[in-house]
This record gives sequence, C-alpha cells and structure tokens, in this order.
Amino acid sequence: MMDAMDRTDLADFLRRRRAALQPADVGLAEGARRRAPGLRREEVAALTGMSVDYYTRLEQGRGPQPSEQMLAALARALRLSDDERDYLFRAAGHAAPDRLGSLPHVAPALLRVLDRLADTPALVLSNLGETLVANPLAVALFGDTSGLTGLERSDVYRWFTRPEARLLYPEDDRDRQSRALVANLRAAYGAMGARSRAGALVAALTEASPEFAALWERHEVARRFEDHKVLVHPTIGPIELDCQVLFTEDQSQALLVLTAPPRTEGWEKLQLLAVLGTQTFA
Repeated sequence: MMDAMDRTDLADFLRRRRAALQPADVGLAEGARRRAPGLRREEVAALTGMSVDYYTRLEQGRGPQPSEQMLAALARALRLSDDERDYLFRAAGHAAPDRLGSLPHVAPALLRVLDRLADTPALVLSNLGETLVANPLAVALFGDTSGLTGLERSDVYRWFTRPEARLLYPEDDRDRQSRALVANLRAAYGAMGARSRAGALVAALTEASPEFAALWERHEVARRFEDHKVLVHPTIGPIELDCQVLFTEDQSQALLVLTAPPRTEGWEKLQLLAVLGTQTFA
C-alpha cells in the first residue's frame, strides 16, 4: 500500500546520506580532489543502476515515486541501517518492508568488508541462499543471478529443481552439497517459522523434489559452508578454493570469501578469471 510521498523530506534525506559517505566507504577510488564532501550524484546513480537524471530529480524533490526495488538499491548504495532503510521507504510513500518476510536488507557491516575485496570472489547470501550482492569475480565464478525473482532467487531451490545448477560442483561432491543446503535451510526454518519465506520454500521444494523431501525428513540442522571446495567453471575447469564465512550477529546473512594460496593452480585460475571477467561467462 502506497501513502503520500514526502518529496521534500526524501530529497533532504538522500542529500544528507550521500554527503556522509566517502568513496572508500563504498569501494570506490578517491579520484581527483572533490569540491564538496561525500559521494557525487553520478556515483550513487551508478551504484543503484539508475540514471543520473533520475537520481538528480529525486534529490531536487521533483522526481516520480521510486519503486520498492529502486529504494532497496538506494538503501544498499547509501549503506543505510535497517532503521534508515525503513525511513527511506516511508518518506517515498511506501510501507517499511517486513524485516522477516521480505528479501533481507544487506547488512552495512558486510557491505563494508565486501567493498574492500576486489581481487577475490566474495558475495553476501541470505539464510535462504539468495545472493544479495556479489562482486564482479563472484559473478564471473557463480553466474549472474540478479535477474531472478521469487523462489528462483534461492540457490537451494535451483539446486533441487534445475539440474544445471549442480554443474558448478564435481559429481562426487553433489550429495554432500545437497545435505549441506538442506541443513542450512532447516536452521533458517527453525529461526523464521513455518509461515515465513523459509516455510514457503520448504513447502515448494517438498512438492517439487522427492530428493529434498527425503533429506528434509532427516532433520539435520547446521549453518555450514565447506571450508575447502572445488568449483567447476564452464571454461576454466575445476578451481580449488578455500572458503571463509563471516555471519551477521543474528546469523541471517553471510559473507562468503573464496581464496586460493598464492602461486597455486587455484590462485592462477582466479587470476585468469579476473582477466576474463564476466564479459564471456555471465
């Protein structure tokens, strides 16, 4: 339900939050000397995927009402806290998102770490396996999931309903990955409840996949990510990587960082992936 949009309040809030950020806060180079403090409008526009003209009109109090998707992008770009995100939505004439029922707002603390990881794959996942944000190397490694919607956003759902999702893992490691995904989902289900998005995901998977239904009945519960794994890139081939994980305090989001020891074959393949980027393998 949309309420009246307070254009003046929204414009002032956006200007002040933009002025409070420095380029390094969002993973950008400082560049030439700046005449005014904070980020430039074009930098915020680029971070959110909107045009500079559109963002400028919002800051001038004469723009159209932003969609919820656009507001979520702005909240992420401006590194807003949950309370600040809720304020942004209300100023724009939208109800504040349900913190349990909607797609999670990316934790600013995880974003600050992610911004500084340019030379290795890193991404933030929700507790339902949804990629909330990923750096370019992670997109090159895992593929671009930003266009997916609904249940398809969850890698658990894709794993049990789309055979091609399993090609990222060696065949002899897929059973372990199946169990790990279900155990992770069981932990989220316990925290969020049967009437949550976790419950809807479980119901859909139980109907769609006998394999999932059998694993679900085992009642294995764990928030686990293998610390050493092999991922199979469609062109580069198998890449041996170490996986480090940083959780938010409530365990609802996780930052995954994938690295390889210097001068190993895995490290060399990551260097190749960085050169090739997402242009060929998106």
